Amino acid sequence: MPRPLDHDEIAHQIAEHQRWSVEDTLVGRFECDGFATAIQLVNAVAAEAEEMNHHPDIDIRFDTVVLNLLTHSEDGITQLDIELAMRADQAYERLMAGKGNGD
Repeated sequence: MPRPLDHDEIAHQIAEHQRWSVEDTLVGRFECDGFATAIQLVNAVAAEAEEMNHHPDIDIRFDTVVLNLLTHSEDGITQLDIELAMRADQAYERLMAGKGNGD
C-alpha cells in the first residue's frame, strides 16, 4: 500500500502545479470555458481514475471543476493522489489546447 506523504513531500511535488493546493485533501481547481467543457474534463479525469483504480471526489459548478484527492485507505495524501493530480493536469492541458485557448 502507498504511504501517506508528509506536507513537505506534497508541497515539493505540486510546487509547479498552480491549480493544486493542500487542504484536508489535495485540491485541484480547473476553470473551463463552460459547462460542456467542464463535463469533458470530468470524463477525461474519470477515465484516468478508472485506469488507476483511484477515484477522486468531484465537484462541478458550471464552468469550474474541483477535484479532491485522498487515499482513504491510508487516511492521507499518497503518491497515488499526486499521480492522479498530474494526470488531471495533463487531461486539462490537452482539452484546452484542443480548444485553442490553453491555460
